[in-house]
Amino acid sequence: MTAPLTVGFLTPYSSTYPYYAQHLFTGWLLGMELDPVRQRTIQFVQEYTNLGSTSDTETAARKLLFFNRVDVISGLISYKAIPDMTPLIDRERKPAFFFDMGEHVPYFPMLHPDIFYASHQLWQSQYALGYWAQKTYGNGGHIIMPVYEAGYHLNSTFQQGVGAAGGTQMQVTVVPFDPNDPNRMELSGFFDRLAKDPPPYVHAIFSGNRGIVFLKKWLGSGFHKKIPLLVQETMAYEDIIADIKHIDLELYTAQQWIREAESKPNQLFVKRFENLAKQPANIYSLLGYEAGLIWKEILPHALKKNWDTVKAHLREGVIAGPRGEKNFFPHSGFALPTTNILKLTTSGNKTHKLILDQGKGMRFDAQEFELIHRESDSGWQNPFLCY
Repeated sequence: MTAPLTVGFLTPYSSTYPYYAQHLFTGWLLGMELDPVRQRTIQFVQEYTNLGSTSDTETAARKLLFFNRVDVISGLISYKAIPDMTPLIDRERKPAFFFDMGEHVPYFPMLHPDIFYASHQLWQSQYALGYWAQKTYGNGGHIIMPVYEAGYHLNSTFQQGVGAAGGTQMQVTVVPFDPNDPNRMELSGFFDRLAKDPPPYVHAIFSGNRGIVFLKKWLGSGFHKKIPLLVQETMAYEDIIADIKHIDLELYTAQQWIREAESKPNQLFVKRFENLAKQPANIYSLLGYEAGLIWKEILPHALKKNWDTVKAHLREGVIAGPRGEKNFFPHSGFALPTTNILKLTTSGNKTHKLILDQGKGMRFDAQEFELIHRESDSGWQNPFLCY
C-alpha cells in the first residue's frame, strides 16, 4: 500500500472562524475527488501557531518539517512570516503551499520557486470597491476602522482604487482600542463629524464581532440609508451577518465569490460541500476546494515524492474553479479575479443581493502598489481574522 501524503498545516487561532481548518480540509479533499470521511490518501498534521506570529509560525514549521517529516508544508499564514520560513524550505526542497485571506498585497522582490499561495486576495475587492466608490459617489468619502484592521492593506488598497479613479480627497477615522473591553466602540465623535460634514459615502472596515457591533450602531445612528454604507468584503459574508438578517439593512460591498452564483463549477462545489458538511459553504471551504483542484492533477507525482514535477506544475498550473480561473504562483501573475459590486439588503430574515457592476482588478506587482509597501508597513504578523 502506498504511504499517505502528509501535509503539515500551520493552524493559528481564529475567534471569527474557529472551524476554518476543518472546512478547508474538507474542501481540499472534495476538490481532489477524495471522500473526506473514508480516504486514506492524504494525512493532515496540524500544528497550532497561537495567533500566527512569525516566531510561533517558524517554530511550528520546524517541528512539522524536521520532527514530523511531513511531505508538504502548508497552513494559514501571514506574508510577514515568509522571510523566516524561506531557509527551512530551502533546506528541505519540498513544496510549500500556503493559504491567506489577502489582507496584505504580496510583495516579494525575490520570489521563491518552491513557495505557492492560495490567496483570497481581499486587497483586490478593496481596490475594486474604492474605484467604484469614486466613480459612483465622487470625492470625500470617509473610511472608519479599528486599530487592528488599520494594520493591514485593506484601507490602503481601497484608497489606491479611489486614486486610480481620479479621487483626491479621503477622510479617515481610526476607532481607539480598549484593551479592557476589545468590543467597546465609542462612535459619538464619528457620528458628530458625519452630522457636521456629511460625506458622499462611508466605508467601514471591521472584522468579526466588531463588524456586527458597528452595523448595529450604524442602524441606530440616523445615517442608515441617508449616507451610503460601503463595507469590506468579509463584513457582508452570510455567516457574519446571520444574527442581524431580521433587520432592514442596506449596504454595498465587493465580493469575489457569491455562493448563489449559477455557474456549473460553483454549483457543483456548493452542492458537494453542503451535502457532506450539512452547513453552508464558506470562503475557507472554497479556498480548500480550489487547492484541491490543482492538487488532484499532481497527486500521482506527489505520492511518488517527485517534487520537481509537482513544483513545476504548481508554477504554471491554472484551475477553472467555482469563481473562474485561479493560479498559485505570484511570479506567473495571479489570475485577476472577477469582483462583483453588490447592493446587499436584509429583511424578513433573508438576504438579497443585487450585482451592480463588475470591479476593476490589478496585478499584485503593479507600480501603484509599491507606494503601499513603502508607506503602509506595520508590525501586524497574525493572519487576518486570527485574533
